[in-house]
Amino acid sequence: MSRIPQRFADLSARGRKALIPFITAGDPDPELTVPLMHALVAGGADILELGVPFSDPMADGPTIQRSSERALKHGVSLRRVLAMVTEFRKTDTQTPVVLMGYANPIEAMGLTVFAQDAEAAGVDGVLTVDYPPEEAEAYSATLAQHGLDAIFLLSPTTPDARVEAVARHASGFIYYVSLKGVTGAATLDMAEVAQRMADIRAHARLPVGVGFGIRDPETARAVAEVADAVVIGSRIVQEVEASPRESAADNVRNFVASVRAALDA
Repeated sequence: MSRIPQRFADLSARGRKALIPFITAGDPDPELTVPLMHALVAGGADILELGVPFSDPMADGPTIQRSSERALKHGVSLRRVLAMVTEFRKTDTQTPVVLMGYANPIEAMGLTVFAQDAEAAGVDGVLTVDYPPEEAEAYSATLAQHGLDAIFLLSPTTPDARVEAVARHASGFIYYVSLKGVTGAATLDMAEVAQRMADIRAHARLPVGVGFGIRDPETARAVAEVADAVVIGSRIVQEVEASPRESAADNVRNFVASVRAALDA
């Protein structure tokens, strides 16, 4: 059973919004991933989003592309990412973990084998960028059989018919991409974000998280006024990229703590 619905229920009961930071597994090297995951939790993360390195990350901007390249140089595969989650679970059995990536590694492993192994590792949800909801019935059903939430993306240009398709197949939460572009690009139009939140909620009852373009505590707090969760990726990956290895975990924890404080203020 996924930990994600209970986490959102607990947060809602306390009047809090979810903070979902992203890192790429294996960046800057495989040995630092689990310490970074724990640092994110120590900083106040509610759900972790762990990127599966991929050679052609079409939805990601230069920052996350570089993080995938660094991880792939260390030979980080989907199977190795699952091993990292297994290691994380030895000391953290409560924090939900979502894998974010692309279909190719899952297809190469085989969807059923992947779902079985992800469940065994302690994964809670899977966001596969290039599985369209219109063709995801078997994908979602297989994940559900193994207690995994299927998380889908919506964007500013998503038509109502696709929102309805996502609402049928999604579980855990819905991820709203707040920009017409790749990760780390541009700035947010908060009026547009607020309007899209209302549109999405007209079709779906799941919590909605907003990501792409959130780079500082102030923007995170503004997004939290209208969304159920705030997703931060490129800004945290930049922190990892710019930090000496020995201080990366502390720097990431401190940045996440600053966002958490803004959300709770």
